[in-house]
Amino acid sequence: MFGLGPTEIILILAIILLLFGASKVPELARSLGSAMGEFKKAKMEVERELKVGENLAMSTEESESARLRKAAKDLGIDIEGMSDEDIKMLIREKLASQ
Repeated sequence: MFGLGPTEIILILAIILLLFGASKVPELARSLGSAMGEFKKAKMEVERELKVGENLAMSTEESESARLRKAAKDLGIDIEGMSDEDIKMLIREKLASQ
């Protein structure tokens, strides 16, 4: 942990004890633990929201692809093995020729 040995850690703890006193150290530790817990909760919430956003974006892309393929079939275009971009190009050509 940051290259600190046992001697350095003991020295830091002794300085904290001298600065804040024995009665304040447990209170500081509790506050630090509470702050870390709140940070972890916030981090998990952000990760969950990002995951929901990614899933929503993926479902939107899938539904767009499904609508595109349905439109091509309705126009009588054979779309077997084609990418969405190829299908879009064929739909444009078909609509331009009509």
